[in-house]
Amino acid sequence: MCLAIPGKVVKLDKEKKFAIIDYSGEQRKASIELVDVKPGDYVVVQAQFIIQKIPEKEAIEAIKIWQENK
Repeated sequence: MCLAIPGKVVKLDKEKKFAIIDYSGEQRKASIELVDVKPGDYVVVQAQFIIQKIPEKEAIEAIKIWQENK
């Protein structure tokens, strides 16, 4: 089973087709080839590809629940 935690797009490199995603202080790269995003968007990443944008309110709620249950 895989658990997807929302992350926030903090930087884009459109030339290299990736974004830097922040997960509560930990930053990782993810491909932007499947979904059009901009800095500030909350996203779900699977296998290093952004697969979905999600509303900020929903993302913050999910992050809060995840942090409470670490």
